[in-house]
Amino acid sequence: MSLGQGGSGRGRRGRRFSSQAGLISEINMTPFIDVMLVLLIIFMVSAPLLVNGVPLDLPKTSAEAIKGETEPLTVSVDKQGRLAIKQEYYTQEQFIAKLRALGTTQPEGFKQRIVVMGDKQASYDTILELLALLQKTGFSNVALASLPK
Repeated sequence: MSLGQGGSGRGRRGRRFSSQAGLISEINMTPFIDVMLVLLIIFMVSAPLLVNGVPLDLPKTSAEAIKGETEPLTVSVDKQGRLAIKQEYYTQEQFIAKLRALGTTQPEGFKQRIVVMGDKQASYDTILELLALLQKTGFSNVALASLPK
């Protein structure tokens, strides 16, 4: 008694090969899945690096996140009292000039939401001076950032 393939004549080829052309009629998904997994890993690694702002040690609170349709402008104060817009540091005069320029060139103008990120070791006086500068330049939609507890 033999255990070979039945008498169809196709024998070892199975259903993958056609008896006439010898072509594979199935799509190999392995390279596609490999590429997708590599892209997923790249995005997972690079996502934390895309945070707007300078590196700060923010205080922790139980406040809820603010939901908005547009991305807010990030203004930061580090523990030395240096002012930054997004990831660039400015002197106080440059800071005011940059804010005024952003207020006149952005579509939302001076109604744009500004998120103030203050290092938890920054003095309260420095944060208040920053809020006064924002008010002086014409911005009134201001929020303070913190980390969740």
